[in-house]
Amino acid sequence: MASLALAAMMAAVPAGFAAAQTPPAAPSAQAPSVPAETPAAPAPATPAPAAPDATAPNTAAPGADTPSVGDSSTSSVVVVDLAARPSLSYAGKSDWEDGYKNITDAIAKLRAEAARAGLKPIGHPLTVFLSTDDVGFRFEAMLPLDAPAADAKVGSDFKLSQTPAGKAIKFEHRGSYEEIESTYEAITAWLDEKNLDSRDLFIEEYLNDVKGSDDTDLQVDVYVFVK
Repeated sequence: MASLALAAMMAAVPAGFAAAQTPPAAPSAQAPSVPAETPAAPAPATPAPAAPDATAPNTAAPGADTPSVGDSSTSSVVVVDLAARPSLSYAGKSDWEDGYKNITDAIAKLRAEAARAGLKPIGHPLTVFLSTDDVGFRFEAMLPLDAPAADAKVGSDFKLSQTPAGKAIKFEHRGSYEEIESTYEAITAWLDEKNLDSRDLFIEEYLNDVKGSDDTDLQVDVYVFVK
């Protein structure tokens, strides 16, 4: 699981993003710049690419195509401008050991509720990380929707909302969820190297369904919001 790396990223942002101080990216979690003293994370097999041109971001919703480079666990880095989209959301919390299972269970609940309420999912499910500590994390799972009817009704455990919007850096993780910690370590080191300030927000977007946290076919895009 990504407990240490994710907690480290959240510890680097101001109070209000992390629920408690955590040892030393998420989501989850979520704003001063990454401290220069942040320990260097193990480098990915291929050196991090040059910083993208933050003055000319791509405008895209989560799921925009990104040219793949690097090894199987991390790859290219792209600046995107994410547009808000209607979504069905479900708030949850988890310990680290069962994090992937609880996230996928939340997504399954969203899909079942969307079907019950006659809502049309569009795009890939997301997790927005709200806070972390040494025990676990709080999150909001989201299922992007085609525009719901104004009178759409959902159950008490769910709400109609909007996906986060703004300028973000998109990183790719290709490999099992059990290995995603190395991706967050690389993200932390990359942000530190480029001297970029992060907002109290980041997202995981799941591009495919896999059998479990050890399935190496998993494809996840991680969006880190920057100032």
